[in-house]
Amino acid sequence: MNEIRVQSPGLLTTVQDLGREGFGPLGVSASGAADPISLRLGNLLVGNPQGAAALEMTLLGGTFLFPQSALIALTGSDFGAALDGQGVASATATNVSPGQTLHVGSTRSGARCYLCVRGGIVVKPFLGSASTHLLTGLGGYEGRALRKGDVLRIGPPVAPLPENRPTATAIEQLAPRKLLRVTPGPQNDSFPQPALHAFYTSTYRVAEDSNRMGLRLEGHPIMREAGGEMITEGVSLGAIQITVGGLPIILFVEQQTTGGYAKIANVISADLHSVGQLRPRDEIRFEPVDWETARSLLLAQEKLLGSEDTLFK
Repeated sequence: MNEIRVQSPGLLTTVQDLGREGFGPLGVSASGAADPISLRLGNLLVGNPQGAAALEMTLLGGTFLFPQSALIALTGSDFGAALDGQGVASATATNVSPGQTLHVGSTRSGARCYLCVRGGIVVKPFLGSASTHLLTGLGGYEGRALRKGDVLRIGPPVAPLPENRPTATAIEQLAPRKLLRVTPGPQNDSFPQPALHAFYTSTYRVAEDSNRMGLRLEGHPIMREAGGEMITEGVSLGAIQITVGGLPIILFVEQQTTGGYAKIANVISADLHSVGQLRPRDEIRFEPVDWETARSLLLAQEKLLGSEDTLFK
């Protein structure tokens, strides 16, 4: 079986697929790729199922030796990758010859870059998923981020290769956004109108201590009505909690599954991949949309990813 040898792991490189849905009642969040759109696109480029496991690199990529030939694709943010010193284009399938080394540098745009390889990364699944859950140390490669000297197995191909690259229009439509669209949260009505107005007109900055569990935001504090204590309840991916101090937190892929902070809004499913590309100090805003708009945007996104006629040239 083919393999990848880790010569340098980068800042935070983990094995991720599309996550493990359905275990929230047991206290296990889905985990999975922070930018699932980029993961799916990369897998399509190398002829994998869209949910095949790949490597997710954060802010600074790693260096990987390929002892055997391979077909790879880099998607997500531009990390200035090079194969034996020759630049590697993003969002395209690239052949790797035996003995070549891929070096993935630091980010030039967003937060995460994905290395997809034909056949996918093979690890022992946990609850049906290959995703690394860093908070619990489960799944992925030994439940942790990669280290120098790790050896990753590559599976056999299971699907035919596409003939073309994604269109410029498709790439543009799938690009991450800094204006995040949201629907009302369960406790939206407990915030006075001036607070809601401030939330939707203010610019927030991603804090340095943000991670895969949640993104803390800095900016205008949002205050609830007095006496608004609440009982801890289940929380969803993309929920925006307002802390006691009034600052928002976007719950993300390794979120806690319950929480006691009021949820003012929820990032729509079609924009969750955008959250995965936010870096510390990035500035964002929120735009309210209704439920039907959120549904239509997700359906349009899924239609694009599901049709090679519109996705590829």
